[in-house]
Amino acid sequence: MLRSVHREENIVRIDQVAVQLYTVREFMKTPEDQRRTFERLREIGYEAIQLSAAGSTPPERIAQMCAEAGLRCCSTHETGPHHMIDEPEAALDYLQKLNCPSLALPGPWRVKLDTLEDVVAFAKRLEAAGKVYADAGVIFAYHNHEIEFRRFDGRLMLEVIFDETDPRYVQGEPDTYWIQYGGGDSIEWCRRLNGRLPLLHLKDYKITPDNEPAFAEIGRGNLNWNGIIAAAEASGCEWYIVEQDECEGDPFEALKTSFEYIRDCLCS
Repeated sequence: MLRSVHREENIVRIDQVAVQLYTVREFMKTPEDQRRTFERLREIGYEAIQLSAAGSTPPERIAQMCAEAGLRCCSTHETGPHHMIDEPEAALDYLQKLNCPSLALPGPWRVKLDTLEDVVAFAKRLEAAGKVYADAGVIFAYHNHEIEFRRFDGRLMLEVIFDETDPRYVQGEPDTYWIQYGGGDSIEWCRRLNGRLPLLHLKDYKITPDNEPAFAEIGRGNLNWNGIIAAAEASGCEWYIVEQDECEGDPFEALKTSFEYIRDCLCS
């Protein structure tokens, strides 16, 4: 049964709700698969996507299929063959062809982060790339997992990343599930990122009968969605992006459940 929450006025508009395509990655293997996936997501009610799992499909073809399905590409975790922070100039060409106004680095993979100095150096790489994007009018954000809740000299890695970068160049895409998994508080992180929170990943968090944490459809887990959305809105969030890394059944049904909960319980 879906948990109910107290509904407030003017919390979020339904046209601000997007879907992260990683959720339906098994249905994104060919351009024809992608076309049908976009149609199915629009049928559920989503009006925007965040690109992931696009494979080798050219960005202009993705943009065309989105337009034909009535979807916008609000952001991307992909820049084709270009490394997001090492080749920002090349990535900008991909974004332009995709007709996409923002991108988010989906994690610090293959980066040495063993010391505070490593983390600060990584933050400076983010900032340098972010300046290139900002100068081109593109929003660059950082997406967390649980690794960023390690401490270095008493400071969380995620705190260091945002403290050591200019908000003009590096903004946030916090992930509610991974914040909870890492022992953090999504409401507090939305507040902390006031003015630098263009994107928010919505993922619910539950405990299974085996006492293990697991992903859940929005409203079917334990997170305080009323509080999270209110804090995000107060911090200027523009896009609320639904993602479920693992689904027990059909991922389209999971995304439909999440969409309907957001529409009925969290939208103005």
